[in-house]
Amino acid sequence: MEKTYKKDDILTVTIEDFSEDGLGIGKADGYALFVKDTVVGDTCRVKIMKAKKNYAFAHLEEVIKPSSFRISPSCEKAKACGGCQLQALSYEKQLEFKETRVKNNLIRIGGFDKEFIDSISEPILANDNPFRYRNKAQYPIAWDKKTNAPIAGFYAGHTHSVIPVKDCLLGPEEFSEIMSIILGFIKSEKIPVYSAEEKRKGIRHVLLRKGFTTGEIMVCLVFSDESALKDKDKLISLLKEKKVASLSVSINPHDTNVIMGDNYKTIYGKDTITDYIGDLKFNISPLSFFQVNPTQTKKLYAKALEYASLSGEEAVWDLYCGIGTISLFLAKDAKKVYGVEIIPEAIDDARENAQINDIENAEFFVGKAEEVIDRIWSEQKENHDSNSDGYKMTHPDVIVVDPPRKGCDELCLSTMLKMQPDRIVYVSCDSATLARDLKILCEGGYELKKICACDMFSQSVHVETVTLLFKLSEAKHHFEGVRFTKKEKRYV
Repeated sequence: MEKTYKKDDILTVTIEDFSEDGLGIGKADGYALFVKDTVVGDTCRVKIMKAKKNYAFAHLEEVIKPSSFRISPSCEKAKACGGCQLQALSYEKQLEFKETRVKNNLIRIGGFDKEFIDSISEPILANDNPFRYRNKAQYPIAWDKKTNAPIAGFYAGHTHSVIPVKDCLLGPEEFSEIMSIILGFIKSEKIPVYSAEEKRKGIRHVLLRKGFTTGEIMVCLVFSDESALKDKDKLISLLKEKKVASLSVSINPHDTNVIMGDNYKTIYGKDTITDYIGDLKFNISPLSFFQVNPTQTKKLYAKALEYASLSGEEAVWDLYCGIGTISLFLAKDAKKVYGVEIIPEAIDDARENAQINDIENAEFFVGKAEEVIDRIWSEQKENHDSNSDGYKMTHPDVIVVDPPRKGCDELCLSTMLKMQPDRIVYVSCDSATLARDLKILCEGGYELKKICACDMFSQSVHVETVTLLFKLSEAKHHFEGVRFTKKEKRYV
């Protein structure tokens, strides 16, 4: 008879693996226990908090014997804060965990053969600086009733409880100094602090950005209504001393998890700050999407460009292009690049970024990637002039796709398969949806050729991945042998 467990049971377990979200996994008589703040190799005493039939979530009571991979977190708030799930794990082991996670998802969800995945996987792109790498932070503001003072920090995992953090070690040191000034200003000027529970209007968040190359700093204060900001001249004077280049206000009146309002108003300095990825220049507004780790972004995009293997004659689509970062990297080595993004403001930024970098061979479209390319396919599919732009739009040499966490839409995948590019470069922030989409693309006539993970978000469980696929007819000229998965007879 199987042993059953219930809430408040105390057990001793050895952590054997990590879950997708960084929880340690141990087993007691085959019963799985998910335990926060543990690492592989720990022997722990744990207390069951929520019991299910085959598994439970448990609280770490004591580490009886620490893992050889366990280290002391550099941040004293690492355990309470929900941002750094892996800070108690050595960096070498973090990289191993992320590589393994990508491979396991490709095998388990994509149905690819393990030996095949191992044979085409390149070493993970490690972060040379696993701390102080973020160029952006969004601090929720709350009122601490015990100290009768405003606090700023980050949410505890799966809650809206703010953990006060004076200096997040993932962001620049300047952010700590600026937040100290802002909190002092909020208190001295008696600026109300927003609370959805208490139906109180006021300041909600502070957004900070830094241009790592230029050193420029942006501050954006998010309020629930326009009346909350008082004596802005005093705040401007205080922040000018810290060489803030841009200070703006965004109004978000809605009780929602969305941080920014629909627009912003600059009250001091410039509307945007400037930063570079490689030799490309980008103007960044409070509403711009811009990769938070510019150093690793350069490595990731260089790998995507390597996989695209451009000679200068290719037509390339960049789907989910954002503000055009990948598009502009590709445009330097391609004949023509077409970018598509659903957010109009992002496309405005993309067109501006092309202009300030003197790039004239990039064209951008607003809309859902799947709808835009499907519409263009329908409009141009009868065009048989292989030298025309219309033909090249529907018969591109390369498609680069960098979708959100949910992966590619089914219509997007089917249209890509109709377009039949020679190569597809798939950049992903979620290896589970990546594996699902690669399975569809490979069943549609493509061969998975290369995989490379990139550690964009050190200390967290998140990992970026870039993959290369060749159209099967062309791949046969380049590669020897045919592999099939053990689960299903499919070329991989």
